[in-house]
Amino acid sequence: MLIVICGATATGKSGLAISIAQRLNSVIISADSRQIYREFDIATAKVSSTELALTPHYLVSTFDPNYTVTVSQYQSRAQILIDRFQQQGKIPLLVGGTGLYIKSVVKGMKMPRVAANEDLRSQLTNLGQVQCYQILQQVDPQAASKIYANDPRRTIRALEVYYVTGQTISSQQGEYPPSYPILQIGLDCENLDILAQRIEQRTQQMIELGWENEVRYLGAKYGWDLPLLKTLGYAQMQQYLEGKISLVEAINLTTLLTRQFAKRQRTWFKAIPNIEWFDSNDPILLDRVWTRVQEFRGN
Repeated sequence: MLIVICGATATGKSGLAISIAQRLNSVIISADSRQIYREFDIATAKVSSTELALTPHYLVSTFDPNYTVTVSQYQSRAQILIDRFQQQGKIPLLVGGTGLYIKSVVKGMKMPRVAANEDLRSQLTNLGQVQCYQILQQVDPQAASKIYANDPRRTIRALEVYYVTGQTISSQQGEYPPSYPILQIGLDCENLDILAQRIEQRTQQMIELGWENEVRYLGAKYGWDLPLLKTLGYAQMQQYLEGKISLVEAINLTTLLTRQFAKRQRTWFKAIPNIEWFDSNDPILLDRVWTRVQEFRGN
């Protein structure tokens, strides 16, 4: 068995997951594409040391920031952990807001295990998106039909797989869902004004926890061109540190972009038919979810 707890940012996934994991005497496997990196803590809303002490967490602070983790690598690590804990008689919890990470496990997505080739990517980038997409249409029309013409990231990845393996990315994809039962629990803050308030509060808390110092330290240690420093929360603070915007503007911009990100997350997860939704503002949320977990276990 596997329990998934997913949803948009600031909906209380971590707190609920820790409570459920404690009742199950189980573990949490993170499904967050930024929390998986070491030292990126505050602007990723990574669980605190206190929370980590309450319940064992896995795939949190696992890789160095200058290493690019692919979805297939995440999937492999997560599947190994799930198998291990299931053999121990535990029901692990897969928790996070990175939809593709969760989908890779729940759907058993087959993906080409091709590591990033920065030299090849650089050459393709220099060709320009228009020419790259035209090449993709010729070598892998099936993949091209599923990729927007103005999506350089997926276009280059498809070409990268083709040139490294000699096979199209389409021929190396598919879905092979695991045989064990999966309960997918989605948390949604139906009152969007409350969700916006939570996001604003979280951003303010980031300041109190040392957001500015974290970004300053990471930039000095890894260089400001580090891809992770271009992500939400880090890019805006970098702009402030470079004197391009004020601290208030960095806070407001981060809050706005986080709200937009949460909207995209809600759209992604709402399109998945097998998720059972719960209102994160429900005063008896834990009791309701625990009742459903007990039903899932057959108790």
